[in-house]
Amino acid sequence: MGARIVFIGDDFTGASDSLATYARSGLRTRMVLGETDGDGLEVLGLPTDLRSLPPARAEDEIARLWPRIATEAPEVIHLKVCSTFDSAPEVGSIGAVTQALVTRFAPDVVAVIGGQPSLGRHCAFGTLFARGPDGETHRIDRHPIMSRHPVTPMREADLRRHLAAQGLDGLRLVPATELHDPQASAATLRAGPALIDVMQDDDLPRIAEALRLAGGRQLLVGASSVAEILGAGRDGADAAAVAPPASDTVLLFAGSRSQTTAMQVATAESYVTLALTPEALRSDALLEPTAELLRAGTPTLVHLLPDADYGLSPDALADRCASFVSALLARAEVGYLGLAGGDTSSRICARLGFDALAFEQTLAPGVCICVASHAAPRRDRMRVMLKGGQMGAPDLFDRFAATRHHRSST
Repeated sequence: MGARIVFIGDDFTGASDSLATYARSGLRTRMVLGETDGDGLEVLGLPTDLRSLPPARAEDEIARLWPRIATEAPEVIHLKVCSTFDSAPEVGSIGAVTQALVTRFAPDVVAVIGGQPSLGRHCAFGTLFARGPDGETHRIDRHPIMSRHPVTPMREADLRRHLAAQGLDGLRLVPATELHDPQASAATLRAGPALIDVMQDDDLPRIAEALRLAGGRQLLVGASSVAEILGAGRDGADAAAVAPPASDTVLLFAGSRSQTTAMQVATAESYVTLALTPEALRSDALLEPTAELLRAGTPTLVHLLPDADYGLSPDALADRCASFVSALLARAEVGYLGLAGGDTSSRICARLGFDALAFEQTLAPGVCICVASHAAPRRDRMRVMLKGGQMGAPDLFDRFAATRHHRSST
């Protein structure tokens, strides 16, 4: 029997957050990269790089994944998207992927979950708000970072308008003011695709009840708030202890060029820090010096420069970064791998050939450490931290480096 829930992450960092959320609720969960099936699992995660793809390539990716999903015969598909919904008709189109899934899955309910209060994301009357680095909550089209995103700037705060531009139109609204009546909410969900407001944590169990009453096969589009809803009322479970990795060496690769990640790079004190300049990325000039540091057991942080012109599309830059990290790990063993940035994380994990990732611990809201499964003993049990660009406090990278000492002393 296959997994009851299949979640499709539009990048690795977001997928890992949902992995953690499902696992913390006590649901038997794995995020799978290889051919492992869902037998014995309640939740199967499939990470992708949909967020960086144009619609035609995204639809091809869903077609590639579909036989795997159909084998599981899930009751629920969760399309995990960024909590800020940053996307565009030409790249990372949430609408295009949703429509591709609707065609194949033929769900009885299609619902977009509009907020995640646990991350400071709130949806009111269809309008999305998000907490910024200044601690204030901003309408998403006025957010100091997301309104200026280099690839998918958010210029529309009304999620129904935003998604209609991507082909997902006709969304009915289930406003937060009506969530107290789950029967009425369920009727709206059964009547057609809907956007559900989420203003506060108390809304989540109300949404869970409305979805239960609506019944049928369900396609749920949203951030890890969907996992919070589907895991509501479950008893949490601690992750089983797993042996440490073969190596104690730490590598952190920051492919994200966000302000938050730049602050984390500048704050990190536990590493030798190396900037991967455009010239160094082209020539691989940094490859051997970095490998020497790792072979000596030195915690090493390699990062892209936020304002540099690498002369590559985001897609090509992610591929080039994946090639760099793959070549580096072929020269030096690493037991603790930190990855910052959704697109680069997706390509790097795929290139390294992991079979699956299991949740081990939460390091910060939206940031978790996973245990990797790999056919090669030197990569099996590797600890992998996956972090989106906007996630984590300034000291996050130092806290990741410290986890190896904590594990070795317990």
